[in-house]
Amino acid sequence: MRRTQAKDQPAAAPPPVPRLVALSGSAQRRRRAGRAGVDAVDGAHDRDGATSTVEPAAVDADVPAAIGDALEQVLADRLTRTAVLDAEFAGELAERVARFTREGGKRTRSQLVWWSMRACGGGDEPTTSAALRIGAALELLQTCALVHDDVMDGSALRRGRPALHTDVRDSYSAGAEPARAARFGEAVAVLAGDLALVWADDIVAETALDPWTATTVREVWSDMRTEMVAGQFLDLQGQLTGSRSTEQALRAAHLKSALYSVERPLALGAAVAGADGRTTRALCSAGRCVGMAFQLRDDLEDVFGDPRHTGKCCGGDIREGKPTYLAALAVARAEAAADQPALEVLERALGNADLSRDGLDEVREALVRTGARAAVEAKIERLSARGMRHFDGALLDADAAARLRGLLTAQVTSRAADDPPALSGPAAAATTAGSGAPGAGR
Repeated sequence: MRRTQAKDQPAAAPPPVPRLVALSGSAQRRRRAGRAGVDAVDGAHDRDGATSTVEPAAVDADVPAAIGDALEQVLADRLTRTAVLDAEFAGELAERVARFTREGGKRTRSQLVWWSMRACGGGDEPTTSAALRIGAALELLQTCALVHDDVMDGSALRRGRPALHTDVRDSYSAGAEPARAARFGEAVAVLAGDLALVWADDIVAETALDPWTATTVREVWSDMRTEMVAGQFLDLQGQLTGSRSTEQALRAAHLKSALYSVERPLALGAAVAGADGRTTRALCSAGRCVGMAFQLRDDLEDVFGDPRHTGKCCGGDIREGKPTYLAALAVARAEAAADQPALEVLERALGNADLSRDGLDEVREALVRTGARAAVEAKIERLSARGMRHFDGALLDADAAARLRGLLTAQVTSRAADDPPALSGPAAAATTAGSGAPGAGR
């Protein structure tokens, strides 16, 4: 999780994640067994005032819009409740949470839930409604993560607008000392993230599911929340200690991106659809590989990407001293090759908040010369290919599987339509050589 700024060495594979429930038996048998739990709510209004009748084909045509509609329903209900509780609280805090969530990004995680559910054969009314609600809950969980991240990273901007804590600070700056207004803004942002998490949990808990499915969904949801916090902790700890461990970098990426961003959303969609164990395991294995590749691609584009396409300024991870796999690998390779100039560049740049554009160019040259960039690109390719092999081994609905496959592939594709920032001097000549350096592709 990265601040938005004006925002190989062989490593052991991450151990299996505990408590990922492997569903057994057929979806039809489980649905018959738990039908009594669903019949009570079929055709009725749920607690948020939305009917359970949703046409899957209409959602297929525009999943982000359908998730947005589901969000509007649950947010309207929550805002009504907070207004009854206290008007000041509703206007100053709850409204900010709702606005931040409505202004979300591509809704990728919730789309993964939907297309996983559809690919696993889901499409009846309870299943469709449940998938949309869980997608909406994921959007609120993402709000929690981003609002808290901005406080932890001291980020002033998010999505090109003032971060929530900055917005609150500015709203109160006229009537309070700057330091007190800033502290108040951070405290309110912590509460806002907490409120988003509470709302997300409420939505999952209130979603009508048969008992078997409810147990599975809630265990996956519980694990995902804990993993997200663990990944963020490792990221912050590595940043503080200046960790250059490739193994720890991969572990943090596994928890904060491979699981939270891809694997768990796929598992939630499969659970809602009542997928069998084999299908669930294949999807989760695919998600784990693609999620890791996604994070490695994000690390590369933070340094080499074009801000016009990535939506953020280059070098944020370098300036913050983030313990990325890319940086750790570059340091390890420079040490192994006794490349003192590259080591000096990296040590001088990593964690330097005032790093200049010329300094960032030097970092790029070091990443290319050590072969770290080429090695990470090769690792992304291997992870992506492995993920697709797992995916192709799942028994899925062909049409929905094609949509889901495209969504997964897009996660690891470079977002830069143009060439990355030009390299000069030795780096340009080293690009080809770096790809053949010892260990490149491991």
